[in-house]
Amino acid sequence: MCYYNPFDKFYKSQTGAVCANENITFRIKGDFSCLFFCCQKDGQELCRYKMQKIADYFEIELSFSQGLYFYYFDFGDGNYISKNHEFLGELSNVKTPFQLTAYNKNFTVPEWIYGGVIYQIFPDRFNRAIENKQIADYKILHKDWNELPIFSPNEQGEITNNDFFGGDLKGIEKKLSYLSSLGVSVIYLNPIFKAYSNHRYDTGDYMQIDDLLGDASDFKSLIEKAKEHGIKIILDGVFNHTGDDSLYFNKYNRYDEIGAYQSEKSKYFDWYNFKYFPNEYDSWWGIKTLPAVNENNESYIDFITGENGVLAHYTKLGIGGWRLDVVDELPSFFVKKIRDAVKKADNNAIIIGEVWEDPSNKISYGKRREYFQGNELDSTMNYPLKNAIINFVKFGDAKNLSHVIKTQIEHYPHNALHALMNILSTHDTARILTVLAGDDAEGKSKTELSALKICEEKMGYARFLLKTATLLQFTLCGVPSVYYGDEVGMQGYGDPLNRCTFPWGQEDKDIYNWFVFLSSLRKNYSAFKTGDFEEVFCTQNVYIYKRKDENSEVLICLNVGKCEYCFDFIGKMKEIITQKEYQNKFVLKQKSIAIFVANYQSEYEEV
Repeated sequence: MCYYNPFDKFYKSQTGAVCANENITFRIKGDFSCLFFCCQKDGQELCRYKMQKIADYFEIELSFSQGLYFYYFDFGDGNYISKNHEFLGELSNVKTPFQLTAYNKNFTVPEWIYGGVIYQIFPDRFNRAIENKQIADYKILHKDWNELPIFSPNEQGEITNNDFFGGDLKGIEKKLSYLSSLGVSVIYLNPIFKAYSNHRYDTGDYMQIDDLLGDASDFKSLIEKAKEHGIKIILDGVFNHTGDDSLYFNKYNRYDEIGAYQSEKSKYFDWYNFKYFPNEYDSWWGIKTLPAVNENNESYIDFITGENGVLAHYTKLGIGGWRLDVVDELPSFFVKKIRDAVKKADNNAIIIGEVWEDPSNKISYGKRREYFQGNELDSTMNYPLKNAIINFVKFGDAKNLSHVIKTQIEHYPHNALHALMNILSTHDTARILTVLAGDDAEGKSKTELSALKICEEKMGYARFLLKTATLLQFTLCGVPSVYYGDEVGMQGYGDPLNRCTFPWGQEDKDIYNWFVFLSSLRKNYSAFKTGDFEEVFCTQNVYIYKRKDENSEVLICLNVGKCEYCFDFIGKMKEIITQKEYQNKFVLKQKSIAIFVANYQSEYEEV
């Protein structure tokens, strides 16, 4: 028999990723004569170290230079101690290594992000303060705020994204008290720079606020007024591509400067990669309206990261940081330069990357990325957890949820782990309420999907599913990110149906009150900032865990199945959703959730 548990500091002296060049002790319990610690730094030769036998366990102390490592334990006879699905060491004849991330000792994450709530706003669709806007004749302005966005192709079969509702920065400013009531500490804005489209990922001019949103003074006012409410602003940094209708490319001759599309003598020509000038050029995923930028070009690098560059300009205005769009399509050296530029402008600004996979070991375009080794990102959008939460709530897959949570705790630096942007919906995905309780979208047209809504008979159960998912989102390691309108029950399938206008005056009050409750929960219990995570019970449909620090301890219980679970404990516990106290016993009913705040000792059994 043998035993190894990387979440127990007896067996691995530091949980999760480790600081480079600091000594780490590994121990294995077991009755055997010889054991080797086998470790391989990514891309290098395997190293093999003999472990020392002490009493009933083997031990070794090592340090690791910055980088990514994979390790296992070898008996020397064709048998190994490898990682199983629960992240425990298991006797095996197959090598399944554990991962170890060693990060730069100077890596820090701004502490203001911990324990907060992020609120994502698609600026055109949140709130409109200024009516009767003037708009270019090649754009469409909806008069009715409650209309659906245009989702059908034009006569040329193109989706142009050129319809607007007129949401603006002053509209956001007017709703700061509302956001404060939700406990919001960070507003993440989808792009606000001048652009052709309503999503503005086709940047037209990085140094101008889009005139439909306002101007530079409106943006400065929003920053200052948000600060008065304890809220920071994070901007969307889109540095992999620009718009074809931009100052830099100028395909449609709408800007005064000569763009790269217009002349090979343009000062922006080398920013882009032309195959055959002017009509064949690299673009983002082949979308011709989004010409890809050459991030190796010194002029472009300086424009974005230089002393007077885009990053420095907006960071010095007092924003809280940046979310980097498609960061896995930016070369590593460029991401490092972005970090240097942002931290030089404000060392307390945060950098969050759009990464859909495990950022600690991701391979992109054939290269291993170094996002969490201390020289690139502070954190990432947490798509792996999003998917695991959905699979648990919809299908009862608690084992996979447990695996994803443990993977992140073990792979990520502690300070990055607690800054993860925990999402359930974004502008790129269907609304979480629709995902959990809506009809299957497969095979349906946008016209059919636009008419689909969760019927009133299903809304009660839909709210339970949403409350279960968001309870996980708000209480697991990281920071919850609420996509505007999710907190009032907005529905919608894919783009642009997930980008409808905020339904002011038609909010689902029950869902809103739940989000307010979750925000107050995070505010009232410090364990949700950087507290430890401990899995207490996990079976197919039930997941129970606790978060704790030196000042608070909270037990979260979720049951999405049809069985009841009874647990016994010593003394009293208070369940804070119902505000009821329980003595020595509690039954977690089918399809229910509970939150306890008290000291307890308990055992769980299925009824």
